[in-house]
Amino acid sequence: MGTDTVRAQPADEAAERRREQHGWYFYDWACSVYSTSVLTVFLGPYLTSVAKHAADADGFVHPLGIPIRAGSFFAYAVSASVILSIFVMPMAGAAADRTGRKKPLLAAAAYLGAAATTGMFFLDGDRYLLGGLLLIVANASVAVSMVLYNSYLPQIAPPEERDAVSSRGWAFGYAAGSLVLVANLILFTAHDTFGVSESTAVRICLASAGIWWGAFTLVPLKRLRDRPAATAGTAPPHGWRQLAATVRDMRGKPLTLAFLLAYLIYNDGIQTVISQASVYGSEELGLSQSTLIVAVLLVQVLAVGGALGMGRLARTYGAKRTILGSLVAWTVTLGAGYFLPAGAPVWFFVLAAGIGLVLGGSQALSRSLFSHLVPSGKEAEYFSAYEMSDRGMSWLGPLLFGLTYQLTGSYRDAIISLVAFFVIGFVLLARVPVRQAVRDAGNPVPDRI
Repeated sequence: MGTDTVRAQPADEAAERRREQHGWYFYDWACSVYSTSVLTVFLGPYLTSVAKHAADADGFVHPLGIPIRAGSFFAYAVSASVILSIFVMPMAGAAADRTGRKKPLLAAAAYLGAAATTGMFFLDGDRYLLGGLLLIVANASVAVSMVLYNSYLPQIAPPEERDAVSSRGWAFGYAAGSLVLVANLILFTAHDTFGVSESTAVRICLASAGIWWGAFTLVPLKRLRDRPAATAGTAPPHGWRQLAATVRDMRGKPLTLAFLLAYLIYNDGIQTVISQASVYGSEELGLSQSTLIVAVLLVQVLAVGGALGMGRLARTYGAKRTILGSLVAWTVTLGAGYFLPAGAPVWFFVLAAGIGLVLGGSQALSRSLFSHLVPSGKEAEYFSAYEMSDRGMSWLGPLLFGLTYQLTGSYRDAIISLVAFFVIGFVLLARVPVRQAVRDAGNPVPDRI
C-alpha cells in the first residue's frame, strides 16, 4: 500500500500541474482579445478619427493646452499608459512575492482593465480625451495583470516544459483573438443589417472585448493557486523605489539584466508595430477598416501556428537561436512595409502573413527563456521588470513613431524608424551567454536553450 501511495503522489502532482497550466492558458485567452480587437484593430483608427473631429483648423488638438497633431494623439496616449505602468507594475510584483497573494491582485487588475475597455462604448463624438483616459487605464491594467500572470510560469511548469507551455499560452491568446475578430468582422461589415451605424458597430466591438476579458478571467482565477511566500507580511516599497531595489538585485546577475535590456529594445519594436499597424494601414495606405480586420485576423490565425512551430524549432535549435532568427524576419518584414503601395490590400495581407508567422513565437520564447533566468522566490518581482520591458518600457517606440509623424507628416518614415529596435535588439541578444545566465540564477540548465 505504501508503494501505491508513493506512485500516486507524482501522478497527482502532474495532474494538478496540468490543471493549473490549462487554467493559466485561459488568461491569455481572456486578455488577448483586448490587445487584438482594441489596441491593434479598432481603437487606433477610431480614436484618431475622434481626435480629428475635435481638432482645430490646423489639425491639432490641445489636451492640457499642449498642441498635438490629431494623428499623433493615439501614439502619445499609448506612451502615457506605459509611463503609468512603470509606477504600478513594480508595486504589484513586489506585493505578490511578499504576500504570496497573486490571485487577488490579478483579479483587481483584470477587472479594472475590463471595465475601462467596456466603457469605450461611450467613446463617440469628439470625446478624444475620454478615449485617451480609458486607453491609459486599460493598457496599464493589462500590463499589471501580465506581470502576475507571467510570474506563475516558473511555478506551474518545470524547466523542460516551459517553452511548450509558454507557446501554448500565446496560441490560446491568438486563437481567441481570431474567434472574436471573425465576430467583429461580421458585425462591422453588416452593421446596416444589424440596424446600427458604423461608429456604433466599432464601439460595440470595443466594449465586447472588455466583457470577454472579464468573463474568461474567471477560469484562471478558479484553477490557479497561490503559494506561500517566504517573506509574507513584509510591506513592499513603492514605485521607483521598488524598481530600483529590483534592478539592484539584478545587478548581482548581470547576464539576466543583459537579456532584459536586449528584450526591452526588440520588444519595443514589436509592441509598436502591434499598436500602430492599423493606423499605418488606414492613414498611409488608405485601406478600409474591413481590410484591416481581415489582415489582423490573418495575423492571429498564422500566429497560432507560428507560436507552436517556433516552440518546436526551439526544441531543436534552442530558444535563443530561434528568437534571433525571428528578429531577422521582423527586420526584413518591416523594411518591406515601407515600400507597400497605397490602396493595395493584397500586399498588406502578405506583410500581415509575415508578421503572423514570427509574432507569437518571438514573444512566447522570450517569456520562457526569461523564466530560466529568474531566481526562485522572486518570480513576480523579476517578471514585473520583464513586463516593463514587454509593455511598461514600450513607450519609446510609440513616442518615436508619433514624433516622426509629427515632424515629417509621413507614416512611412514613422514605420521605417522602428527597424532600429530589431537590429539593436539582435546585436544585444546575440552577446548574452544564456546557459551561463541560467546557472548564475541558480537554476538547472535545460539540454536546449
